[in-house]
Amino acid sequence: MRRGSKLLAGATLGVLLAACSTGPKMVRPEYRPTEVRARIVRLLPAQTRDRAAWAADIQAAFAALDIEPDDGNLCATLAVTEQESTFSADPVVPDLARIARSEIDKRAAAHHIPKFAVSAALRLQSANGKRYDERLAGIRTERELSLVYEELIASVPLGKRLFADANPVRTGGPMQVGIRFAEEHARAHGYPYPIKESIRREVFTRRGGMYFGIAHLLGYPADYEKMIFRFADFNAGIHASRNAAFQKAVSVASGIPLALDGDLVLHDRGKDGSGIGSTERAVRALGRQLDLGDARIRRDLEKGDTADFGTSRTWQAVFALAEQTGRHALPRAVIPQIALESPKITRKLTTEWFAKRVDDRYQRCLRKAASLR
Repeated sequence: MRRGSKLLAGATLGVLLAACSTGPKMVRPEYRPTEVRARIVRLLPAQTRDRAAWAADIQAAFAALDIEPDDGNLCATLAVTEQESTFSADPVVPDLARIARSEIDKRAAAHHIPKFAVSAALRLQSANGKRYDERLAGIRTERELSLVYEELIASVPLGKRLFADANPVRTGGPMQVGIRFAEEHARAHGYPYPIKESIRREVFTRRGGMYFGIAHLLGYPADYEKMIFRFADFNAGIHASRNAAFQKAVSVASGIPLALDGDLVLHDRGKDGSGIGSTERAVRALGRQLDLGDARIRRDLEKGDTADFGTSRTWQAVFALAEQTGRHALPRAVIPQIALESPKITRKLTTEWFAKRVDDRYQRCLRKAASLR
């Protein structure tokens, strides 16, 4: 729905006990693949087709990522997948053909390309013998749309101008994982299956979509007390809930209102490097009270995509000052307040809505798991 995120390097911690803790376990039990697959089959929603195949790909992903397949982690994975696709490797997107053509027209207008030129380009014959406009009119899934865009970019000069060699389909598969995230994860950590054509295309398969989706959901350390914050991170970006809590602490300490969106710095600072975002500006305003200079604050805030930010001097100093100012303890995780934007979204939705919807499914799954013991 919104934003890709960089994957953290390093070992993955265990996420949940059977209820809701997201901390590591003292003793890691042994999980037999056959037992894990059988457990997944029993936890899958009743209407799921190809249950054994889903269970096999999910179990294989947990093993390859070295993530503990306990009930909490399994239920978190199943909850996100049910929310995003109802267990379809390539889910149908309502009205996708109209959305796709509308996006092409918007891009053409932004580049001052006449409509007749766009129509002429789309009337060209594609590789499968159909015209591009015919194929666009019949698409129902993001995989199909991605394939059309790939061919347009590679074969039609106007396609390169419209899309700047960048396929605009940014998410896909059963967990709707970001394709950029998948590509970065594969470069950093490899991929456990043969790559038939590209990582992008692997995302639209059940095995690839589940592997990268589970990596994005569970494959980084986070000291969250509740799984709902991982669900929020899945939508808003890794560590977004932790970073939103930091922004709230900055507001308490400084009196400066901030958007709790989890974005700590402007990564594009302009040619002169002078551009700074509202969060960084507010922290700098506290510099003397924090005994921190601008350069140190910037270095620490740039760790916002990593686990290290939670132990940085800026993090510790801001929370100490905020709790002294407010005279009460502050949360270390807050669901980011983000309005979701996408051509696929036709009503007002937020990260909080997404996280709560997934958490409802997660809690039902946990109750089912408890009844199966």
